[in-house]
Amino acid sequence: MTDLNAALDVENPWKAYLGEIYFSRKPPQPLGTVSYDDIEAQAKEKLKDIPGAFMYAGGSAGAMSTYRANLRAFEKWGIIPRMLRDANNRTLETTLFNKKLSSPLILAPIGVQGIFHPEAESGAARAAQKLNIPYVLSTAATRTIEEIAEANGDGHRWFQLYWPRTNEVTLSLLNRAKNAGYSALVVTLDTSTIGWRPHDLERSYLPFAHGVGVQVGLSDPVFMARYNKQPITKTEIPFPYEADKLDQAFLEGDPRAKESVFLGIEWMKEANSGIFRTWEDLKFLRDNWEGALIVKGIQCLEDAEKALQFGVDGIVVSNHGGRQVDGAIPSLYALEQIMKSEKIRTAQRCGVLTVLFDSGIRTGSDIIKAIALGAQAVLRTPPPPLLLAVFR
Repeated sequence: MTDLNAALDVENPWKAYLGEIYFSRKPPQPLGTVSYDDIEAQAKEKLKDIPGAFMYAGGSAGAMSTYRANLRAFEKWGIIPRMLRDANNRTLETTLFNKKLSSPLILAPIGVQGIFHPEAESGAARAAQKLNIPYVLSTAATRTIEEIAEANGDGHRWFQLYWPRTNEVTLSLLNRAKNAGYSALVVTLDTSTIGWRPHDLERSYLPFAHGVGVQVGLSDPVFMARYNKQPITKTEIPFPYEADKLDQAFLEGDPRAKESVFLGIEWMKEANSGIFRTWEDLKFLRDNWEGALIVKGIQCLEDAEKALQFGVDGIVVSNHGGRQVDGAIPSLYALEQIMKSEKIRTAQRCGVLTVLFDSGIRTGSDIIKAIALGAQAVLRTPPPPLLLAVFR
């Protein structure tokens, strides 16, 4: 029998939020909506004068077929509610890598957020700290490793690595992340080079070439020492990002513009080198990183089991939201196949392997489906930069 008094005493923040909206007689604040499509439309309107920025956040590789497949895959699955179950005392809390979190939601690594809002990645890092969920800093960020650590305070932060060309720079980044309190390393496996994205190519839109989105590199002492430069300690990027003005400054011989272009291109050579690593190469990272080691970009069972074999602590079943490979399978289908493996399920059950998911998540019901198929948490991507754009 249900203890009615105990049930009535349970705090229900979701019901309270609904009541707050309805009884205020106002739409959800501050956006006036909770619809993904409406938020996207607001961001597009805000960025109408710089469409390259909007498409940089929302566009995908090739004909965008992988992006669409990711969305359709969630329609294959339907939720079957069970009735008359005692779900009064419920919570979204979960534990990942021995850290208790408020929900199974992780702010995914998104680069170049400085093109959307002057707060850039710092704003997202502060939000993650407030919500008690992990924030994953991209190697392509417009803020430094140390600046984000300061913004994130006592929050949970992970560092995403685009594997550099040289071991010296790789070690420097790992040491900086460790010293700045990043507890997990997320190694992206599907981006040894920039994806073929027509929307960016048509506009020749590449902020890195102007030194925007390379701040992790410009603040690295090992990388900057190659050019007899001191690493930056404080980011100073003009907002909004105006490529035409920066091009003009470069053509007019502005020393700062010329240096930004030079160092931006050099960092791209380092972080997007085109070098394809092997599973054996992972040992270098495992030997030099004491925290949780997570590989992102797993799309098949064989690779998931390989990751387990080579001692990683977690995998992210992800196709980069369709940004890297056109015509690929939906990430949710990959998760379904991977979780059929008794070896993977046993490792997960024993706490040896953590299974995370991204690509195609748009709603809370999508998160439920991913978790029901075996993921322990999901990484969420487009909304953060779009939200930054709405408030710019």
